[in-house]
Amino acid sequence: MSERIFYPLRPIQNMLIDMHLRKAKSTMMNIGALMKLPSGVDMNRLADSVNETLNAHDIFKCRLEFHPETSELCQTFDSAPVHIEVKKISDEEFEERVNKFKEPYKFIGNPLYRIYLFQTPTAKYFYVDFYHAVMDGMSVLLFAKEIDIRYRGRNLQSSPKSFLQYTLEELQTNENELAEGHEYWKKILSNFDRKKHLPPVDVQNVSAWKKGTFKYTFKNIGEEFFRKTHRNEQIFFLAASMLTLAKITGSKSSVMNLIDSGRNNPGEVRLMGLLMENFPCKWNFEEDISAENFLDELEGIIRTSKKFRKSLDEIYKNDSAVDCATFIFLKNFVTDHIMIGDNTAQIIDMPPNETSAAENSLDIEVWTTERGTYDLVLDYDASRFSENSMKNFASVMDKILSEIQNEKIVISQILK
Repeated sequence: MSERIFYPLRPIQNMLIDMHLRKAKSTMMNIGALMKLPSGVDMNRLADSVNETLNAHDIFKCRLEFHPETSELCQTFDSAPVHIEVKKISDEEFEERVNKFKEPYKFIGNPLYRIYLFQTPTAKYFYVDFYHAVMDGMSVLLFAKEIDIRYRGRNLQSSPKSFLQYTLEELQTNENELAEGHEYWKKILSNFDRKKHLPPVDVQNVSAWKKGTFKYTFKNIGEEFFRKTHRNEQIFFLAASMLTLAKITGSKSSVMNLIDSGRNNPGEVRLMGLLMENFPCKWNFEEDISAENFLDELEGIIRTSKKFRKSLDEIYKNDSAVDCATFIFLKNFVTDHIMIGDNTAQIIDMPPNETSAAENSLDIEVWTTERGTYDLVLDYDASRFSENSMKNFASVMDKILSEIQNEKIVISQILK
């Protein structure tokens, strides 16, 4: 029997697991869904498609283990994926099983996903969720797409690398490069101040973190703008978010996080696993600048951030990185259904992220829609911010999105 090999965790894996361990009841932002399937779905064929997908990617062999000598939490890739079979159960037993999905993962040494195919006397169901420390949102989309391709019997283009290979490549860097990256991240977070870089607290007498959500459809921008310009959607909305925070706080600077897919080349686009990265961004608005130059320079900052991604362990040691507002742009991210062959599987429930370990102050999400518009979703700490303050945030950001479409406008005019 070959000796087990223990591989180090990626920095963001360490951060997510650390948050989970600090909050024992956390579900760890399990990502996935419960889907109700049309009667036309062949359950055995679907089971085969799921098992083929699980066996094709090493991320599903991943287990988290403590190293026997150092006690350091590591990952191994020598476990066989769980074999998925169709379970025929009663409607009553199905309801009991659904309730158990809300329980946290027992993640040490166990599979890091839960997948079930249920057939009851009245319906067919497909449940899947993943421990977020091994899979990100893009990976869930890739997983669903691959199952659909296999179910249809079509040829599948495989990823040219594995998650383990990606992890090992990330470790291959020299000490000087790592040290330079550590200093870069320290500098970005050095001046973060919750009072300066987050909306003013306007809620009183609420001691514990409480999740709030506010949704808004932007009126002043649509996809047609980006079809006529060379601008990157992600950078454009990030710029608007940073300007909005600066205007609302009255500060001349913004410090916030950018959540990025972490997929930087064609070999990584189809790779399943936690490639997601969290890049802190900072901008000082003391010096006046045009919107055009701001957008260009911000894009350059993001390129530099990606260059130093191997040193991100530095920011995950810093509590300021957790306190910062966070921005994420979600393109074509379907939330209500997936396709299985010619069948539309409706998503009827999602994992209970309200019990997540990530008690963020403010998450700024921009979603594309099938209508060619953009939705703003603000997930916020309702023990600090009221819904009215989030409505104000959305209104200010919508106006700023209109203003920076005129790239000759100077930032001082926007921040008046």
